[in-house]
Amino acid sequence: MQHLSEIVEEARKKGKKRLAVAYGQDAHTLAAVYAAYKEGLVEPILFGDPKIIEQVCKEENIDCNIFKIIPESNDVKCVNLAVNAVVTGEADVLMKGLVSTDKYMRGILNKDAGLFPPKGTLSHVAVVEMPNYPKLLVISDVAVIPQPDFKQKTILIGYLTRIANLIGIKTPKIACIAPSEQLLPSVLSSTEAALLAKMGDRGQLGNVVIDGPLSLDVALYKEAAEIKKVKGSSVAGDADCLLFPNIESGNVFFKASTHMGGGEIAAMVMGTKVPCVLTSRGDSSLTKLYSIALACLAAK
Repeated sequence: MQHLSEIVEEARKKGKKRLAVAYGQDAHTLAAVYAAYKEGLVEPILFGDPKIIEQVCKEENIDCNIFKIIPESNDVKCVNLAVNAVVTGEADVLMKGLVSTDKYMRGILNKDAGLFPPKGTLSHVAVVEMPNYPKLLVISDVAVIPQPDFKQKTILIGYLTRIANLIGIKTPKIACIAPSEQLLPSVLSSTEAALLAKMGDRGQLGNVVIDGPLSLDVALYKEAAEIKKVKGSSVAGDADCLLFPNIESGNVFFKASTHMGGGEIAAMVMGTKVPCVLTSRGDSSLTKLYSIALACLAAK
């Protein structure tokens, strides 16, 4: 796939999923969920204040009757109710509405809720469409793990691979990002990238091609790879996925590519028992629609 709109098309083929929206009462969320309903992706269940939902729908010209609304005015209780809905099988996909990310994540991580498996690894994966890159780019982690250790990086590679497979890439090319394409023994991201690349060569990380360390420009642009004389790499200049060494680098790329680079995204949490949509409260309704589609595509 080259465009996020293709994710919507593929998700539609799988049939409608039941979507539980935690505190879904803001204009962007309601517009996105309504669009997802019209696209044939979801049957929406909203947990929120009915009066506010009805008012926003009226202002946005949204047919409120298509929503199943579970009345609850408290944002944390909305999260808990929505999480319970997916755990008990009443819904297939979870989505964050107007509630803050920390409250949403606490609901997901609640041990008593049963959504997050014991000893699991929670992460965030995004698919980015950029005007100046010829295909969709899968990236992680930009929102959940501050400083992934080596074991977590191997798990993140599995998550990247799964999403890449979903969008039609059978053998994804994964670039382990570091400050330089040269191996720097004193830089942890550099040495761990080299180890991950060797594990990839030996087939220890699945059906993937991994290279690292690679600087961002070398990973994405063939001209940069040629100028810097990076030879023998099928990943350099043609990466399908980017594994970032920490949340700072990933988050800066994530926001710069969209807010400054004119890109668009779809994003979700991985490591949970069901797909969980995680977007910023300030993200556009289109971003949220694409994220819903990605989660629906990933749902069983």
